[in-house]
This record gives sequence, structure tokens and C-alpha cells, in this order.
Amino acid sequence: MSTVRFVLNDRPISLDRVVPTQTLLRWLRDDVGLCGTKEGCAEGDCGACTVAWVDDGPDGKPVYRAVNACLILLPMVHGRRLYTVEGLKQKGELHMVQAAIVESLGSQCGYCTPGFVMSLFEACYREDLREPWQLDDQLAGNLCRCTGYRPIREAGEKVAGKRPDDRFCAHLKTSGSRAIELETGVQRYYAPETLTEIYQALDEFPGARVVAGATDLGLDVTQRHIAFPNLVSVEAIPELRVVERIEGGWRFGAGVVLADLEAKATAFPSLQRMLRYFAARPIKNRATLGGNLCNASPIGDLPPVMLALGATAVIGSSRGVRRVPFDSFFVDYRKTVVHSSELLIAVEVPDVPPDARTVSYKVSRRRELDISAVAASFYLRLNDGKVAEVRLAYGGMAATPKRAPATEAALQGKPWTLPVVRDAASLLAKDFQPISDHRATAGYRQLLAMNLLLGFQQESERNDVAPLAPQHAGTVGVPR
Repeated sequence: MSTVRFVLNDRPISLDRVVPTQTLLRWLRDDVGLCGTKEGCAEGDCGACTVAWVDDGPDGKPVYRAVNACLILLPMVHGRRLYTVEGLKQKGELHMVQAAIVESLGSQCGYCTPGFVMSLFEACYREDLREPWQLDDQLAGNLCRCTGYRPIREAGEKVAGKRPDDRFCAHLKTSGSRAIELETGVQRYYAPETLTEIYQALDEFPGARVVAGATDLGLDVTQRHIAFPNLVSVEAIPELRVVERIEGGWRFGAGVVLADLEAKATAFPSLQRMLRYFAARPIKNRATLGGNLCNASPIGDLPPVMLALGATAVIGSSRGVRRVPFDSFFVDYRKTVVHSSELLIAVEVPDVPPDARTVSYKVSRRRELDISAVAASFYLRLNDGKVAEVRLAYGGMAATPKRAPATEAALQGKPWTLPVVRDAASLLAKDFQPISDHRATAGYRQLLAMNLLLGFQQESERNDVAPLAPQHAGTVGVPR
């Protein structure tokens, strides 16, 4: 199929000769004049471009999700139902979300308001909003520079989880197929429905860029203006979004979006902890597990978690399937063992034994929607107070996410006490030689890596579990 078909504000749309790297934001504003969707940062940080579409939720039921239009390539809308802020009003009456913003005085200059409305639109139809922090999480991806967040949050409290019996609930149903094949000029976009088809495409087009949520690739389009000749999307392959129990652990499909992984990964507190502050919800509604891992960024949040948990990458191609421990997955700066004709199809994570302790830490200037200066994830098992098994994984400390072998060896078989851990932590300088950049100096990173390990020892010695903050800093301030 070479025509992009979707439903926009309840109106069927058919588009021929779509440029694969045109963003949804630019099409909405430039081609159809729906300028309520604003452009702020064009990199998914400000939320001014937020729209909502129907997607499959963590339990397979259709749900509305708020997403950043600036990072969505137009072919990705194929087969979906999409709403912008202009599509909410009906017969002259504001949607309850819009009315709540008005009643709470939640808008001044109004530039950010449409994005907030669409984020709260998702909140309005969610069934899983049970804790106050979840509403803060819902709003963390939207910035306001003049109104102040209190009245906006008050509007959110009025509408969150209300699920009115309206046309939007009636339209909350499974969308059509998202498989599509486009070729416009020298650019090609292919979203097949099966792994066999995607393997064929990767064999046919060596060097094709695999894309899922485009939260990273979208920056190449909007910031670096790269026109990719061949894009192969994994979005239309259902098995890549499966989360299932397997013998001895769990299997997470590489295409599972992080919002769903956060909801389902309850057996892995260290993974849930990292996902809480991974990014704002509109990003987690699009970013995938496989995308974050195959990006192989040295400051990626999930690689240290997988290293510490002893996870295994499941890699497929037309030649078959192979499994690679994450200890061997990252081979160089932004390079993995996944060849150009291969695809990461799943991650297998072994069960955490009852006597093991796992934790993750992310240190960044902002708590939400920021890149870490240092990320760490630890795994520990003790036997009679001595270290029986330990894995210490860090991001932001080297060209690749990696473990600390010298420090681990110094701890093995030793008492898990502060003096022992302090002595071993000095070996982190042997394991890592970080660089200085605009996020942190090398010296700060070295000190931070040591302090995170020392903090982990003290938490575990007291048998404390460092809690996830119940509230997000962006809307209500740091809890006292």
C-alpha cells in the first residue's frame, strides 16, 4: 500500500506521495492549517506539539495516548485515529478537559495550552490513574512559562480518569493495519507485518535504518535534517510488543513501548525505577525497549539495568536467531553486535532470586525528561554477610555502558561492609576513565560513581529500599 490512510478529528484522510521524513507536526501546520498544535523545541522536550491517538495499551485494549507530533513521521500515522486540539470541541461545546482549563484559569499566553489539553485528554480516558504522582507524570512532558503549574494540575484533577460516555469513548477501538510501503523520490519507508518480511527488507537494503518510535531518529530529522533513503519500521509487527513469562524469567519484545514496560515489569523494581524517570509520558508512549538498547548511547538509561540483571539479547535475521548476553552486546561507541541485516527482537531477563537485591539510580540536572550524567544499576546477593554475586553497571562513565570488573572482583567473597565497599569503590578509577562534557566533569562522574555504590551499601545494610518519589518535581515541588 502506498497511500497513507488515517482518521483525523473524525475525518478520513488519504495521502499519496508522502515524503517519509515529513513530520506529523509540519503536515498539520503547513499542509492542513491545524495550527493549534504548536512547535516549540521540535525535539520532544516541551510538549507544545502534543496530540493524541488510539494505540494498543499494556493489556491489549485500545487506549488514547498523548504523543509528540514533532517526532512522529507522517507514515507512522497510517491506520490510526488521531485527534488534535481542534477536534475536541463538539457542537459549540468545549470538551470537559478544555472547560476545566478555562475554569481553573490554566492558561495565560496560551502557547503551551493545546499541548496540556491533549496530555490531559489522555488522562481523562485512562483507567489506571490511581495515585497522585501519576497525574504529575502525565503532565511532566509539558512546559509552561507563564501560567504556573498549580491551576493546570487542578484542571487535571477535575478530569483525570473521568472517561465520559461520549464519542471519544465510542471511537476507542482497535485501529486498522499499520503495515505500509512508501516510495517517494529517493526515499523509501517500509512497515511490514511479519518478521520474515522485515528480514527480507534488511537483506535487500543493506544499511537501512530500523525505526520504532522515532524518539531518537526524529531528532536526526528535525535537528540535523537527515533525509534517510531507506527506513524500515517495526511498528506493525505485533509479536515485537509481547511481554510474556518464560521458563526462569521474562521475555520483553523489543518493540514494547516503555509506558507499557513500566506497567508490566513489576517483577523488576530496578527496571521500574529507571523507567519512572526515563522521560515524560509522551516520550514513553513512543520510545521502545529495543530502540533505547540498540541506540547504544553511553548515557542511555536502560543498558545499565540490563547489564546488572544479567539479561540476554535475542537477535533475529533470515539466517536464524541467536542469543547474546548483554555483557557482550555493546562493542564500541554507539555500536552493538547487531549486524545491519539483523534485528533485536526481544530481551530475556532472568528472575531475580528472593535473596538478591537490585536497584537503579539516575543522576541528572532535571528529574524528568533529561539525559543522565551518570546512571547506575546494581545487583547483589549475599551469603552469610559476604558477597556471593555482584554486578555493578554504569552509564555515562565510558564509551559504552559497561560493568566494573575490577570493583566487582574486589568485592567478591568479602564482607558487605562500608569499609570494604569503600576500598573496592576506589577501583572504579581503574574500571572507568570518564570524559568531561557539558553535563558533568570527569572528576564529578568518578566521585558520583563511588558515592552511588557507597549509598547502595548503606541502603542495603539498613535493609532500606530507596523509594520512588511519590510526586514529580515539575508540578508540585520536591517532597519534604
